[in-house]
Parts: sequence; structure tokens; C-alpha cells
Amino acid sequence: MTFVVLPFTLTLMKIHCANSEVLAKLLNRSRRDRSSVSDVDLNILLAETLTWANRLVPSESGSILLDDPALKWGTRKADRLYFAACFGKSSSSLVNTFIASESGIAGETYRSGKPYISRDVLNDRKFCPVIAETIRFRTRSIICSPIVIEGSTIGVIELINRKNSPVYSTDDLFLLRIFAGYTATLILNAVIARKFEELSRRDNLTGLFNDRHFFYMLEREIKKAVRLGTEVSMIFFDLDHFKEVNDTHGHLAGSTVLKEVGEILHEIFHGTDAISARYGGDEYAIILPGLNRKEAAGYAEHIRSYIVKNVFLKEKVPGIDVPLNIKGVITCSIGIAVFTEHVRRRKGVREMADELIRVADAAMYRAKELGRNRIVVARRVDNC
Repeated sequence: MTFVVLPFTLTLMKIHCANSEVLAKLLNRSRRDRSSVSDVDLNILLAETLTWANRLVPSESGSILLDDPALKWGTRKADRLYFAACFGKSSSSLVNTFIASESGIAGETYRSGKPYISRDVLNDRKFCPVIAETIRFRTRSIICSPIVIEGSTIGVIELINRKNSPVYSTDDLFLLRIFAGYTATLILNAVIARKFEELSRRDNLTGLFNDRHFFYMLEREIKKAVRLGTEVSMIFFDLDHFKEVNDTHGHLAGSTVLKEVGEILHEIFHGTDAISARYGGDEYAIILPGLNRKEAAGYAEHIRSYIVKNVFLKEKVPGIDVPLNIKGVITCSIGIAVFTEHVRRRKGVREMADELIRVADAAMYRAKELGRNRIVVARRVDNC
């Protein structure tokens, strides 16, 4: 059998795809290396995959279903399969919905990881008629193939009711397996691309955002605050006595402390809209969209008290025989600035972002001058 690879072109066949938010969630899964991805929009690629599958194996309907994004690749099977893209009768009502992963032939293919062909669904015990009955669609035959990435099945591609033939053939199933493999490649490439995009935003040591992405996000939040009349607060801090740790125990110990502070910020701001960054050296900055001075001060105190009570270097550092268990030595000096109180509005977005940083930074240095291990809110600026 000889196949010709054709370039993808847009088609008039109507493919319905899950919205970008749903697809992003479906692909927001962790790989075995625990790197995460987000905001992957595969609408066009999934639609064209189904288009070409239908051209080579003409069918009345078809779907790509993906599993639960809460799972890591290579772990247990999901409980749900979500319609990521589909065509055919009433397919617009299927996207953004799901079926149980034990349900029907799609569920059987997902759980077994093996392709499946049903030439007479009415006499197939694995066929579940619920979806067909709901959309009033008469199903006669089905072929289904698993979508497999790194040895783990993450979804299926299926075609229903062969056109120009009473049933599907093994050749049809072979072609569908090719498209399942292609779908897996598309998803994996998108995941890898998003992984590297995400890594480009992150500080390698702490996993927090880097200063470049921090500036971008700050300008975005200030634009939003100006447009909507909302608030943006900023926390800016650095570590007291960090140089002493570096000088006494070495740079590996110092780097570990910086990483552990990043973990503290991850824990404090998990599930919030806060944008935490390593600003440089032992300096950290947090953007707090929508929060006022009092709310920012609450988070600042949480950071200050957490760091002063934390035991750093509880694990051994290379080159040091025993854990150092440093407590009460490392503290932090924190400055707080609030957009509506500390930034004049007669400037451009970049100038306003720079001023908010400058004011928060000045407040932090004031905290150091007053004795360290404390919080200082910047002085209010008139005519903001």
C-alpha cells in the first residue's frame, strides 16, 4: 500500500472544536519530568487532522477525545474523555462536553490502548448508544484508535459510519492509526513548544518568573488598572544577611537558600493572581493585581514571618557533610508600593511601571535603614 503525504489546506467541511480555554485545560498536564504546559491552542491542527482523516476514510462523523488533564502522563487512567474536536450531525453540541472513560467503544479503546473496529455496533456489546440517542444519530459502524504519547494513552480518534461502503475495513483502521499517531505528534510538539516558552519566562534557579517577564506582566497589569480603574500593588524585598551565608558556607549553600525562598513564595501565592519573580541576586518582587495597600501588607507580613521562622538548608549541600539547618539568621526587608497612591498618571505605561518599581525599591531600602526584618510602605505621592 502506497501513501502520498499531501500538504494541509483549509476545507469547507465544518469541524467543531473545543474552545481555547477548554483545550488549554486539557493540555495543562504534567509530563514525567514534571514540567507543565498551559495555553496550548490546537484548534486548527486538530480540525485539519479530522479533515484529512475524513478525506481518506469518508465518514458521517468523527471525533478526537482527550483525557483528564489532572493526570500525569504514565499514571492511572482518567475517568473522563473530553470532546476536543468533532464533525458530523449535532457535533457542535458535543464539543466542550465529556463521556465516562468506561463508556462505549471510545472508552474501550482508551483503556485498552488498542485500535478497535466495529462493523455492526447493534450487535457489539462494547457499543454504548447514549450519545447517539441523545443527538438522534443512527450509528452503524465505528473505527477507533488510541492517541499515545510516551507510552501513555491520552485520548482517542474515532470515525463513525463509513461512506461509500457498508462497513469499515482493516485498511481504514490502518489509516486511522496513522492519523492517531500524527495527532499525538501535534500534541507533543505543542507541549514541548509551550514548555520551552514557559522556561524562557522562568528563572532557572527558583522557578519564579524572571525579570524580563516580570516587566512584561507589570506593564500589562498597569494597562488593565488604568483601563478598568482597578488597583495594582507591589511587594519588593531582598534577604538580610544573605552575603554572610554565601561567604561562610559557599555559593552552593547561597543558591539553595534562594531556591528555598522561591519555594516559600510558591506556597504563599499558590492559587492567587500574584506574579512572583526573582528580580536579581537575592531580590524578589511580587505583583498583586487588584489588591490594595492593606491586602499587600498582609501578604508582606506573611512573607516576612515565614522567612524568619523558616529553617533553611535542612538538606545537605554538595561539599558540606551535614545539613546546616539555618534558622533566625536569614530575614528580609520589604518595601510596598501601590499604583493609585505612588504613581503619577501623566506618564506612559513603561514610565509608570518603572516608577512603581523604583518606589517599592526605595521603600525596601528604607526598611533596611530602619534595622532590617521589617516592612515599609512607600510615602504617598500627591496628584496620582
